[in-house]
Amino acid sequence: MDSRLEIRPFGPDDDVEAELDLRRRAFGPLGSAATWTARMQAVIDAGQMVGVFDGRRPVASARHYAMRQWWHGRSMPMAAVAGVKVAPEERGRGIGRALMTRLLADLAAAGYAISTLYPSTMPLYRSLGWENAGGRYEVVIPAHTLAALTAADPQLPSAPALATGPASMRRAAGADAAAVVAALGNAHQALRDNGPTTREPAELVRSLDDPDYFAYVADDGFLSYYWTNGHEEVEIDNLVAASAATARAFWQILGSHATMADRVRACVPPEDPIGWLLNDPTAVTSRTQTWMLRVLDPAEAIAARGFPSGVSLEAVLDLNDRDIPANSGPWTLQISAGAGKLAPAGGEPDRRALRLGPRGFAALFGGVPLATLRRAGLAAGDTHADDVLDCAFGGPAFMYDYF
Repeated sequence: MDSRLEIRPFGPDDDVEAELDLRRRAFGPLGSAATWTARMQAVIDAGQMVGVFDGRRPVASARHYAMRQWWHGRSMPMAAVAGVKVAPEERGRGIGRALMTRLLADLAAAGYAISTLYPSTMPLYRSLGWENAGGRYEVVIPAHTLAALTAADPQLPSAPALATGPASMRRAAGADAAAVVAALGNAHQALRDNGPTTREPAELVRSLDDPDYFAYVADDGFLSYYWTNGHEEVEIDNLVAASAATARAFWQILGSHATMADRVRACVPPEDPIGWLLNDPTAVTSRTQTWMLRVLDPAEAIAARGFPSGVSLEAVLDLNDRDIPANSGPWTLQISAGAGKLAPAGGEPDRRALRLGPRGFAALFGGVPLATLRRAGLAAGDTHADDVLDCAFGGPAFMYDYF
């Protein structure tokens, strides 16, 4: 990178309009400039944007959002990286790599255990330890098919009564932001979800108070949606429900729009129950985006993550992390009773160690099978613990959020 350039966080004296200009040149036109500028100013004020500067002019920048990400029903702090961009005239000079190297160091120093991002290009992020770990999945449903959902199996000894929704369900507004975050947490914990994120309540108030944004909250779930393409389509922002009654009630609300909307579009888990509730086989779930994960602090990430309660194992991992050297070396992984511990093993790794770089460890953490990682050249070494490790970390990992 050119020695005239400086990498540093954006500060109060930096011009957010210059960042807006950089964003337009890197990514093209955007919607409301005023809304975007206000959001970026909040990110800068929080110290969550780093830039490459030529004097006072930013020529590259990246930001992160502080979120919580759920792993088998337990959440941990996560840095969501977004807006990585380099001015067109500065590309091909190593600026992007220098920027992301600095951001990686900043995130690790800030104490985050993990980081995620949606890649526009993979080689740069892979070179710094991010790897494919999960997906964002979408289903498009003909609206009229939601008008008559499949009934619960009458052959069950005690088929659940699903005619009415949960008593706790109500319309949600900005004042309910904390209740929404709590409901999402209740659902992700009960469902033992891998990958979904939650934001702070203050970040939800503006959306919940938008008159064109419709939301419902229950004790164990949250639904939010809006209309797109006039009256042709209902797009779901969130539909998370831990119980059959809440899931059915939310889908029935959406089905009530069938007289106006042609279709309903939603981001859902790859095994969302909607596939079992519909009588129409034309509704197909597809993967629309892949997201990448980077483990910044392996010991903290394992300690904060949930695991299946029936899995018990002890294995030796030999980690090699060039960019965060403190992560390198032999580690003993212990999992039992739904909790995990990763501790330095000391000495040289034994012959039964599973060898992983940061990319392989990130993908394993996200639930990618070890057979896949070995064939991709992301894992090596002894195979005796592969089956039980796959059971411990098994996915699939998914997100609703896009950043």
